[in-house]
Amino acid sequence: MQEAVILLLLLEAASGGEALHFVHLPASSNVAENSPPGTLVHKFSVNLSVSLSPVAPGFPMIINSSPLTEAFRVNRLSGTHFEYFLTSPSRSFSMSANGTLFSTTELDFEAGHKSFHLTVEVRDSGGLKASTALRVTIVNINDEIPFFTSPTRVHSIPEELRVGTIVANVTAEDPDNDGSFPSRLLYTITTVSKYFVINQLTGTIHVAQRIDRDTGELRQNPTISLEVLVRDRPTGGQENRIQITFIVEDINDNPATCNKLTFSITVSERLANGTMLLDLSKFCFDSDSEAPHNAFNFTAPSGAGSSRRFLQDPAGSGKIMLIGDLDYEDPSNLAAGNQYAVVIQVQDAAPPYYTNNIHISILTSPENEFPLVFERPSYEFDVSEVRPARTQVGQVRATDKDLPQSSVTYSISSGGASPQHPNIFWINPKTGELQLVTKADYETTPTYTLRIQATNGEDTSSVTVIVNILGENDEKPLCTPNSYFLAVPVDLKVGTNIQNFKLTCTDLDSSPRSFRYTIGPGNINSHFAFSPSAGSNVTHLLLTSRFDYASGLDKIWDYRLLIFITDDNLLSSRTKAVALVQTGTVTLSVKVIPYPTTILTTTPMPRITYQLFRENAYSPSAWYVPFVVTLGSMLLLGFLVSLIILLGKAISRHCPCNTGKSKKALAKTGITDMKQVKTAVVVETVQMNTVFDGEAVDPVTGEIYEFNTKTGARKWKDPPAQRPARKEPSAPGTAATTSRRVMAGEGPGLPGSIRQEGGQPRSKEHA
Repeated sequence: MQEAVILLLLLEAASGGEALHFVHLPASSNVAENSPPGTLVHKFSVNLSVSLSPVAPGFPMIINSSPLTEAFRVNRLSGTHFEYFLTSPSRSFSMSANGTLFSTTELDFEAGHKSFHLTVEVRDSGGLKASTALRVTIVNINDEIPFFTSPTRVHSIPEELRVGTIVANVTAEDPDNDGSFPSRLLYTITTVSKYFVINQLTGTIHVAQRIDRDTGELRQNPTISLEVLVRDRPTGGQENRIQITFIVEDINDNPATCNKLTFSITVSERLANGTMLLDLSKFCFDSDSEAPHNAFNFTAPSGAGSSRRFLQDPAGSGKIMLIGDLDYEDPSNLAAGNQYAVVIQVQDAAPPYYTNNIHISILTSPENEFPLVFERPSYEFDVSEVRPARTQVGQVRATDKDLPQSSVTYSISSGGASPQHPNIFWINPKTGELQLVTKADYETTPTYTLRIQATNGEDTSSVTVIVNILGENDEKPLCTPNSYFLAVPVDLKVGTNIQNFKLTCTDLDSSPRSFRYTIGPGNINSHFAFSPSAGSNVTHLLLTSRFDYASGLDKIWDYRLLIFITDDNLLSSRTKAVALVQTGTVTLSVKVIPYPTTILTTTPMPRITYQLFRENAYSPSAWYVPFVVTLGSMLLLGFLVSLIILLGKAISRHCPCNTGKSKKALAKTGITDMKQVKTAVVVETVQMNTVFDGEAVDPVTGEIYEFNTKTGARKWKDPPAQRPARKEPSAPGTAATTSRRVMAGEGPGLPGSIRQEGGQPRSKEHA
């Protein structure tokens, strides 16, 4: 409680020049509100003055200024008693007799008791009195809490408000605010809130950040509660609190969408109508939290060719059903590429009806509906036996009506082998083209039966292919003997079959009547010819003209004839120009024998002795033989050396004096044996009796003699004792001697024979 300042009350005496006066009495006094009853409001004191003159300056003096309890002292007149009274009745104040004014009730400024007007009277014992008016002012203190005046405490706001938007205005008043002193209320939010802020001076609540009803904790609980605190001073003072609740309302701010907006579906071409292809409702959603904002539906399918094939059933459900034919081979489906693009919109059921496009790609998957078959039930091709390798024989083709066409692989599963080759045919695995690996031989196998297999990864099919090898004249005539040695007497009669020589020919691809025989270079003066010259596979060599050495017409005694055997005898001249003709060859060596002797005493039986020389020869393919021989020789040598060493040691133990000499002798002996090692040549002598298989007439004697067609050896057919003696004309002794030497085996000797050491004749042909 604030104490009133006590001023000097001047009292003057009214009688006898004396009077009581209130001098410098305060016009007002202050007391704080809510002061308890009995609070000192003012204390009065007076002085008696005998003069009406004012108190001299400087009196009274302030004798106690701190604390300010009694600012002035009134000197009482001795023997004088003063008494105070409140002349105006008051229930709030009371005056004591000694001049003390105090309160009788608790004063409340806000209750309307802001000031009081009192009249104070003072009397002394001498009957003097004085009165004055006193205004007691109630001092307002900060004792009242602010109170809220905003009526709404629950606010509904939409989501997605712009940041800074005012969503509420909290107002309050301070009862202590009468304008006598500054008073401003301050607002704060005591609870933690990321969504709102409050203006401290005005109490307006603003949006601090995005409020999304569809996410986070607001999706589960859209209520936001705040506690707002109002203070009348920044620190200390009075404060009050209020609960503000915001209910966030959902709006249709999210369009309906799907986890996937692009779908790719592969369906079988055999899929039945009425089959559900896709349920979009399982993939689509609306993020809005409340109906009808989170409701959505689907539009009808659109897209080229989709109306006749796909349908949404029921409408708006997002269930795509198949209602058309997806046959992969259907022309209309082929025109569409068996691929369909379907567009469906998912849209909100509430304004503003947001939409999203869903793209569905439906691809038809082909099925294996048709078997893999060849274009023909079987194939038959012809190819000439003279065609070279890589020649195309024919082509097989297997197809499948299923689309798209898959690649077919061809292979030969069986057939096509020949004695010389495991398979003479090759098939291109991609094109089915059958080719030759090597030349076919009509004479070996005229017909091949192949089994061709085709596969496309799903099906397999096989077909039989018959390949006919067309025979061609590709084989040369072969004759026996292929080469031969003949001895012809110089005086052989014209037309004689020389040594009964016979040529027999064969041809695998020509008839026996197709041969034609000609003698090439070497038939000088045309002494030789074959009969028949054509139309037979057997012919004989004849002498067609006599030898004439005397006149010098013939000069050579040894003829080498090259015989040509051609298989074109049956062909016409026109056909020969384009036909394939083969020619074989035979080589004949003909030796003309000079005149033989006319006097033959004996004709020894010619015998032929064959000597066969065999030598050890190394073959590269038998490389292991020398290796094994060498290894075995080294092992044997090592074994022998070890035995020799052991033997030498034994000898040295028993004969120590002769050890050195024995070793030297032994070493020399070993060296000598090694040097004498050489390769042995095996000589086998085979003695054969000559067989005479031909007959001829001696042009000199006219006798018949036998001869061997291979070796040329000859003998008289009858023994010399049985032949009649023939007198020959006299001739020089040298001629007779020469003839006898020839017949005896000396000189030129019999045709085709020579004499070997030891007196035995040996054939040149078999030497």
